[in-house]
Amino acid sequence: MKKQFRRLTGLALTGLVAMSGAWAQSGPTGMSNPTGPFTATASPRGYVDLSAGQTDYRLGNGTGLFGNDNRSTAYSISGGAYFTNNLGVELGYTDFGRISRGGGTTRAEGLSLRVVGKMPVGQSFNVLGKIGTTYGRTEVSSAPGSGIPAGSDSGFGLSAGLGAELVLTPNWSGLLQYDIHDLRFAGGVNDRDRIGVLSLGIRYSF
Repeated sequence: MKKQFRRLTGLALTGLVAMSGAWAQSGPTGMSNPTGPFTATASPRGYVDLSAGQTDYRLGNGTGLFGNDNRSTAYSISGGAYFTNNLGVELGYTDFGRISRGGGTTRAEGLSLRVVGKMPVGQSFNVLGKIGTTYGRTEVSSAPGSGIPAGSDSGFGLSAGLGAELVLTPNWSGLLQYDIHDLRFAGGVNDRDRIGVLSLGIRYSF
């Protein structure tokens, strides 16, 4: 399962790079790339994001005297394309980091596909909304008596987010985003458990 997930992630990122190259060469169908002063309402374009932030694992801590943590550092790479000035699609990979829990460790990673909405506010500011799905893979190790089942799990779950984009130059902008991902964990009380990520990022548009 782990090899399959890595293979799927690699294929998705390869496709993202290929899509980015094709978009950069041809531009949006029927539209030209902006040549005048750039604003948040410019023509549709492709983009690639790099982000880092804090993860909030919303999981049970089990029983016993084991120390537990629910925060780690997340890293993500994503890319997409706007089909209109306000609507697009995005593919991304996130490493949610690793936390200490139940005398062991818990970690997760996921591949997301989401529809993206953009609402310009002024000349250089956009409000972003995202909704779609994340295929996540999780691994849990724990000590006997911790009350936390060990093992790995995977599957699809809801993914959604809100964000803000500050346009800095014709190609670069800064991002502040909060995303949630519903993932499966071994022995979870619920069908899905939620991970939240608050992140800062940089976007290159082309």
